[in-house]
Amino acid sequence: MKLIFLNRYFHPDLSATSQMLSDLAFGLAAQGHRVSIITSRQRYDDATASLPAREGVSGVDVHRVWTSRFGRRNLAGRAVDYGTFYISAALTLWRLARAGDIVVAKTDPPMLGVISAPVAHARGAYAVNWLQDVFPEVAQALGTGGRAFGRVLSLLARIRNRSLRRAEMNVVIGERMATLLKNLGVPQDRIAIIANWTDCQSVVPVARAQNPLRASWGLSEDFVVGYSGNLGRAHEIDTFLDAIARTERDAAQTAKPIRWLFIGGGAMFEEMRKEAQARELTTLQFEPYQPRERLSQSLSAADVHLVSLRPELEGLIVPSKFYGIAAAGRPAIFIGDPGGEVARLIARFGCGLTVAQDRGEELAAAVMSLAADPARCDTMGRNGRTAAIAEFDVRSARQRWEEIIARMTGTAHRVPAPGGGDQIEQQ
Repeated sequence: MKLIFLNRYFHPDLSATSQMLSDLAFGLAAQGHRVSIITSRQRYDDATASLPAREGVSGVDVHRVWTSRFGRRNLAGRAVDYGTFYISAALTLWRLARAGDIVVAKTDPPMLGVISAPVAHARGAYAVNWLQDVFPEVAQALGTGGRAFGRVLSLLARIRNRSLRRAEMNVVIGERMATLLKNLGVPQDRIAIIANWTDCQSVVPVARAQNPLRASWGLSEDFVVGYSGNLGRAHEIDTFLDAIARTERDAAQTAKPIRWLFIGGGAMFEEMRKEAQARELTTLQFEPYQPRERLSQSLSAADVHLVSLRPELEGLIVPSKFYGIAAAGRPAIFIGDPGGEVARLIARFGCGLTVAQDRGEELAAAVMSLAADPARCDTMGRNGRTAAIAEFDVRSARQRWEEIIARMTGTAHRVPAPGGGDQIEQQ
């Protein structure tokens, strides 16, 4: 039996879905599992990259398939890129999959499980969906396309729902996402919650005075508000900009200078830079994605981190950056739904604050209150580190995956499903 994972990006790519998959794949391979990856030859942050078509990495067999390269700039080109990946990945899966294998499809590109599951079942393999987001609801919430496209999305949702119900397992990353799947008719015993994670041994707090990145970026004397990772359409920036303007206006009232540090990229990253220039804001600093080996330093460069999610996307996405922030021993300020997934975690563990979207004045007040109370800031950071070690470490997540694999291969067998196909009968 082997495990076959499908996702558009994999090591050495630095995108969040790639890092999660890489952590899991390498860890499972180290435990003696046969692991294969079907992915693209591209990198999220470098459209010109052309990674090797086939290689072994840390015991993992990597198959990188051909795709078109129109990029993310327009919807039509992106659709073609997705389509070519679907075709190439399905053909490669047909060649690799054997009876008893477990095929795990992530959600980049969207609805990848709809493509991979029929191939897996035809080859006698188990089909598992690993949902990092829920499409097409994400597209509908973001208002992608017009009314005609909305009808297409509704059709895709019906196709997707059938695929979720027929899968042997659906792994989701939050409680609200699990509730959504139950409401779509997915049986409870085919839903497992495994939150995203971080490696608490490699991501550790770095003291401010001993952080070379903080020094090289000229942040030593400032109170630094960080944002690390992708800044995309799921994230609203006006609340940030309003708060930044307010802290600059009230700079004389702050205990120390406040600097806003944005590290990463994404669809809204350049928009944030342009808006800051247009509004003549002077306390922002932008840095590119940092290598993973510097993640402890880059996350520790900030005194507090921002995490955001548009309220309409709750239950569809969970910002994975929260877990790295916690591991680095820094508090988080969540901007979004006060009842959302990250807001609940912050309240549960006492590791930060929550501010509703469009409340720039409240975000500014929260930042200034933490800048004036470093002891409170440090306590929240320690609480986050404790929570990360206890519940969000990669080893805990890997154990949950091991339990799912054991359940599927050791306590279940296939029986014919009504109307054709297969289903799992628990023994």
